[in-house]
Amino acid sequence: MRPLAIAVVMALAVAACNGGTDDETTTTDATGSPSTSQAAPDDVTTTEPAPGSTAGPGTTAPQGDGGEIGTGETSLGGVLVDDAGLTLYIFGVDPPGESTCYDSCQSTWPPVPASLTAGAGVDVELGSHTRTDGMEQLTVNGHPVYLYAGDSSPGDVNGQGVGDVWFAVGTDGEPITE
Repeated sequence: MRPLAIAVVMALAVAACNGGTDDETTTTDATGSPSTSQAAPDDVTTTEPAPGSTAGPGTTAPQGDGGEIGTGETSLGGVLVDDAGLTLYIFGVDPPGESTCYDSCQSTWPPVPASLTAGAGVDVELGSHTRTDGMEQLTVNGHPVYLYAGDSSPGDVNGQGVGDVWFAVGTDGEPITE
C-alpha cells in the first residue's frame, strides 16, 4: 500500500508542478526521477529569458543584486513579492530547505535567487539553499520560494492553489492555504 501512496503523491506533485495541463509528457531522467514537459498555457505569453536569467518563459526575472523582497496586496490579502512586485509562492511538496522543482517545472515556477534581501516592513526569516543545478535559491522561513509564469503584473495570484500544492507566501512568510 505504501508504494502506491508514494506513486500517487509523486504523480500529483509532477502534475501540480506543471499546472496540471493536458499538454504534458513525462519521461524519466538518468537518476530515475520523473521529468515532465508541457506546452505553455494559451493565456501565458512565452518569451525566451535573457542569457543568464533565472526566469522561465513568460516571467520577469528578479533583479538579483540589490533587489528586495517586499509586500503587496492581492485578492488573497497581503503577500510577499519580489523586486518587480510579483507574488512569491511555496511548493507544498518541497522538504524544508530543499527544492524539488527542476526542468519543465522550473520553467513554469522559476526559483527566486537568494541575492534578494528583506525590504522595509518585511519581518520573516530569509535564507538560502543551493539547488542541485548550483543556483542559490531564496528561502522564506525555511521554504524555497518561486515565481509563477502565469503572473505578469503586481497583484496577480494566478498560481494560488495550483494542484493543491502551490501557495502564495503571506506577509508572515507562511503559505496561504485558504
